[in-house]
Order: sequence, then C-alpha cells, then structure tokens
Amino acid sequence: MSTTTHQLIEKEIIPQLQFGQDDVLSDKEAKVRRQHDLERASRLGNGYQGKVELSFQVATGDILRVQTTIWQADKEFTTIKSGVTIPTTAILSVEFF
Repeated sequence: MSTTTHQLIEKEIIPQLQFGQDDVLSDKEAKVRRQHDLERASRLGNGYQGKVELSFQVATGDILRVQTTIWQADKEFTTIKSGVTIPTTAILSVEFF
C-alpha cells in the first residue's frame, strides 16, 4: 500500500459501492490476520461499542476507509453498525484506536 491517505467515508455510503470478486489479500498469513483482527474487533464492538478503522478496496481499485463498530464478521461478510455489510474479501486492514 502506498503512503497516500485514503478517503475516509461515512458508513451510509457503503451499500452504494461495488466490490470486486477477488480477495484483495493474496498472502495466506495476511488473510488469517485479517480474520483474527475482525473477530477481535467484533468482540470489542459488541462488548464495548469500540470503534475500528477499516480500509477496504472497491471494484474500481480505489481504497476507502470507514470508522465504525463491527457487529459480526465471518469469512464472507463483515457487518458493521446500522446493519451495513462489506465483503470480508474486500477488507485490507483493521486499525484499532
């Protein structure tokens, strides 16, 4: 990833976005780390309403960020606040703050 700041968006925009079919991560260890981070963020979100910042890639190749609470995460979809879903395979990273 480059050092450019990727656009921070509001979660309400996510349902209008298009996502690619392929996983944005190719490294097996990175995929395991992503799943672990998402599950940890889900526990944080459900237990303490703790927010995280997700970086994800849309079909155009643009990388976007959203600050939100994660409610649930599995290998197919990650559900954030307000019931919005993002394909888990589109998520590049989870930042805790």
